[in-house]
Parts: sequence; C-alpha cells; structure tokens
Amino acid sequence: MLTLPNLLTLSRIFAVPLLVFFLWWPDWIVGHWLAFALYCVAGITDFFDGMLARASGKVSRLGIFLDPIADKIMVAATILVLVHTGIIPSIHVLAALVILLREIMVSGLREFLAGVQVSVPVSRLAKWKTTFQMVALGALILSGALPSLDFVYWTGIGSLWAAAVLTVLTGWDYLRIGLRHMD
Repeated sequence: MLTLPNLLTLSRIFAVPLLVFFLWWPDWIVGHWLAFALYCVAGITDFFDGMLARASGKVSRLGIFLDPIADKIMVAATILVLVHTGIIPSIHVLAALVILLREIMVSGLREFLAGVQVSVPVSRLAKWKTTFQMVALGALILSGALPSLDFVYWTGIGSLWAAAVLTVLTGWDYLRIGLRHMD
C-alpha cells in the first residue's frame, strides 16, 4: 500500500491545507509564490504517480481510489480559497461553481456506475478540461504573486471559463452514459 506512487498521491492530499494557508491572505505576495510552487509540485506528482505505478507494475486499488480524490480535493480547495479571497470575483464565480458541481456530479455518477460494473473512460475532451482547469488555477494563484501583470490574471480567468464550458460538455457526456444504466 505504501508504494512511491501512493505516497505521491497522499502528499497531494496532505499539501492542500498548506496551499490554503498560503493563499488565505490575498495581499501576501510571498504566500502566493509559495502556493504557486506547491501547486506546481502537486501537478508534477499527479503526473508521476500514475506513470510510476504503471511503469513499475504497482497500480493498486488504493491508488486508483485516491488519485481522483486527491485531484478533486486540490481543485475544490483552490477554487474555494480563490473565491474567498476575491481572486475569482463576481460573475466569474459562476464558472468556478460549474466546475465544482460537475466534479461532485461525476464523482457520484462514477460511484453509481462502479456499483453496476460500468467503467467510464476519460475522454480526450475531459483531458482538455483538466488542462484548462489546471492552467486557470495556476495562473490565478500566480496572479496574486504578480499583481501588476494583468495578462496572468486574465489568462487564469479565460482558462477558467474555457474549463467551465468543457466541464458542461464532458459532464453531459458522463450523465448521458450514466442515464443508460439507471432504472
């Protein structure tokens, strides 16, 4: 159970409170730099945990269970603290809310489908959604460290909306598949 890939996944979960702490004060530029570094490290571990597990033949049920949870915890906590601090303001909160609601819906749907032994593979569009989402959150975190560079902030906001649109499309795909297996 305590393989390197699983430890990397667990490290992402344990990093979330520290990430939230660094971001809690919107004017703490050093905190945003630290949060951005931690966010990047978490992204790198997300890439390597799966790759290492497959390469070493150590794919485990624990890893399969924890990896998506670690991703969702990191995304949800980051979105919530960015909304709390006003980095994601006003109408842009809707894009963040769409992303959070889809994550909850897809998690529940995947759990239901697993109970009826139906696997839903991740689509190419869902991978693009994840890419836009990770770029958005990274850029928004970085914008707190570089407040004078408006393009960093607007890259984050634009990517957040792109992720929200893809979130709706991929969420609909998952729901359509799930509805076929419901009574």
